[in-house]
Amino acid sequence: MIQPTRSQWDNLLCNLGDWRGSFTRLSPQGIVKEDIPTQVTLEGLNQNQTIRQVIRHFSEAGEVSQEKVLEYSSLNRSTLFFEDGAFSQGSIQFGPFSEFGAELGFIRGDRRLRLVQLFDTHSSLSSLTLIREHRASTEAAERPTLTVEQLIGEWHGEATTLYSDWRSPDCYATQLIVQREGDRLHQKLIAPNLELNSSTQIQPNLLLFDQGSYPIQVLLLPDGASSNTPLAIPKGKPFFLEAGWLVQPGLRQRLIRSYDAQGGWVSLTLVTEHKT
Repeated sequence: MIQPTRSQWDNLLCNLGDWRGSFTRLSPQGIVKEDIPTQVTLEGLNQNQTIRQVIRHFSEAGEVSQEKVLEYSSLNRSTLFFEDGAFSQGSIQFGPFSEFGAELGFIRGDRRLRLVQLFDTHSSLSSLTLIREHRASTEAAERPTLTVEQLIGEWHGEATTLYSDWRSPDCYATQLIVQREGDRLHQKLIAPNLELNSSTQIQPNLLLFDQGSYPIQVLLLPDGASSNTPLAIPKGKPFFLEAGWLVQPGLRQRLIRSYDAQGGWVSLTLVTEHKT
């Protein structure tokens, strides 16, 4: 087992700064509904023992249309951070007739990418919010919308899994093989004690894997992002929520928030993979 060398709070501090960008609200099919310019500042107070977070939304005229201020000095049970500052926060328990969802966030240099996936009271995917940010006074350097062609190939990764019960994290190697045959895409995922094969018909900006125990949808999004979710949360079966980010050609990160068959949050995994 790999023992953590830094605290969760230290990992959170990687996100300090003045972040400029936008909150892009999307339909479950990935259609843009609204794009709101934003500023998110995270400032350390009391020698970084407290975080002050200010979230501002702006109108088309550039005026502040909404402002929210938060201060906190501890993290709640629903949130976990990795040493590079990547994180997820969200529902601890899925239950019928209640809203459910999570935020998955990456950070790389002066860029952040976050994705919020929400499900309605009928357990169906209801909305997505893609948040693309850069540090103030730096260039945005956003990437184009992710394409199927960028995913095709053999990816070798290193994964770290953090657990909701705070047990020691696990680190292991992964392999993902993505191949195209005509209008279908085939995937093979290999990890310790796991080999998973799946295939889908290729659609513009959308992949629907419907041959498993429940349908899973992958949306290809702007800035090299992807969203991987069930169309509806399955009852009595384990499931996961995933976000991906193509940081640069041949380098991709994925965050996977896993739940057990009773709907309880189990773990959070960060995969950093290179195409060979």
